Amino acid sequence: MVSGGQRSDRRCLVVHERHGSMMMAVFTASAIGLVIACTLVVGLRGLRITRSTSDFFVASRSVRPWWNASAISGEFLAAASFFGIAGLMLDSSGEALLLVSGYTAGFLVMLIFVASSLRRSNAYTVSDFAQARFDSMRVRHITSVVVVLICSIYIVPQLHAAALIARSVGGVPGWIGPVVVATVVAATVAAGGMRSITLAQGVQYGFKVVSLLIPLIFMIVIVLRRGTASDSSAMHRVIDEPAHSAYWSISLLASVLLGTAGLPHVLVRLCTSRDSRTAQRTLAIVVVLVGTFYLLPLAYGVLGRWFASDATAGDRTDTLVLRLPGAIVGGTLGEVLTAIVAAGAFSTFLATSSGLIVTMAGVVSQDVFGADVRGFRRAAIAATVMTLVIALVTSSSRLTETVGYVFALSASTLFPMLVLAIWSRAVTSAGVAAGMLVGGAAVVGAAIGHYALGRPAGVAGDLMAQPGGWSAPLAFVVMLAVSQLQVASSHRSDAGERFLAQLHSPEYSRSRTDVSEYRYDVD
Repeated sequence: MVSGGQRSDRRCLVVHERHGSMMMAVFTASAIGLVIACTLVVGLRGLRITRSTSDFFVASRSVRPWWNASAISGEFLAAASFFGIAGLMLDSSGEALLLVSGYTAGFLVMLIFVASSLRRSNAYTVSDFAQARFDSMRVRHITSVVVVLICSIYIVPQLHAAALIARSVGGVPGWIGPVVVATVVAATVAAGGMRSITLAQGVQYGFKVVSLLIPLIFMIVIVLRRGTASDSSAMHRVIDEPAHSAYWSISLLASVLLGTAGLPHVLVRLCTSRDSRTAQRTLAIVVVLVGTFYLLPLAYGVLGRWFASDATAGDRTDTLVLRLPGAIVGGTLGEVLTAIVAAGAFSTFLATSSGLIVTMAGVVSQDVFGADVRGFRRAAIAATVMTLVIALVTSSSRLTETVGYVFALSASTLFPMLVLAIWSRAVTSAGVAAGMLVGGAAVVGAAIGHYALGRPAGVAGDLMAQPGGWSAPLAFVVMLAVSQLQVASSHRSDAGERFLAQLHSPEYSRSRTDVSEYRYDVD
């Protein structure tokens, strides 16, 4: 028998829990609403200063290095960085450190091998660059398909993460998060294109840093006051022993290193720089900004291991940054800090998604809707709707696993094409086309096999879970081998040769040509 007093206590407990969850929802909605309002105000401001097609595609190539670096960092630091790194630090610190090292070093690779030449190309998109270098519409179309595929796969996890925020701390159905993100992104991108999102993404990088830094300061102060950890035995586990094979670790590092250097939404931002030297300075600043940011989720992971292992046990590690303030701080202050983290996470989804949508819109508008402002806006809305539908009808998996295939795909398609296009005179249109098709098919096939077979263990599982270690070298080999076969039976394109000379000529560092010059009617 349960006494009346016990029933009364239980009712009071339920009411208290409901009140707490309602307060959390109010705090979270208010914080996210503030981020959305700031994004719309800053983003729609670009509508008043956007005048030309160049404004929409590349912000008239007038973005200053610090602001461009902030925008690149804002769009690059996606949900996998905001949530996944901290979760990995909790589960597998070695993997987390590999990812952080690879992401940051990838910008150095881009700086050394790609940045100045891509900017000298005066292209609007990666597809423009590929077409102009190889004088081939076939290469252009393959590049466009790869860009759309990478961007689509990358956006969906951002929308899934928005659903996670909505369910976990917002207290609303999960579908509301993706719909809100898609609506805001479509509005800002369609309003002013690259010009609008550049302003917004620079601000959103600041949101991300502040949203993790403020709760972290409170948590560290409370931890220092307590002086003890709830799980002091975990202190020796800050750096794990490797949990995977040597191939797995090397392949992971190669994927994120080369994949970062080939991400289309980052590459197109180099085209917004004033000249090639400005593009290089921009990437140098990005290395500092990205590296600084990663200290924050790594710190969350360490705190999760030391002081909140009981509170996070059994939960999805992707939610660690959301649960940690409540676990360590608690009370109303913990709820406020959680709402701040949630708002920063929402700015992450907005920044990354808007950059990806702009990149897709630039490619699709030129190939399908026409290379003008109206075509850009139609392409942006179509791309947003398509990715939203995919996100709503699919279920989310671990963020870092899903995004890992994006980097492997980039490392096996766009990065080999860019490096060989810039630094090799021997590579041909047929070689590049074959290499991108083979490299892309290898990664897509590995991903399908990985999930269809239930993530098998052993060597086969490693090869499918981390295909970048073999798919990227395969793409390079195919590009060079097919190119050698084609050279013996075909002449070199004069237009491609002139363009290659332009890529390495400092006098071409400033924009003097229009994208329409790259639209050759060939093969």
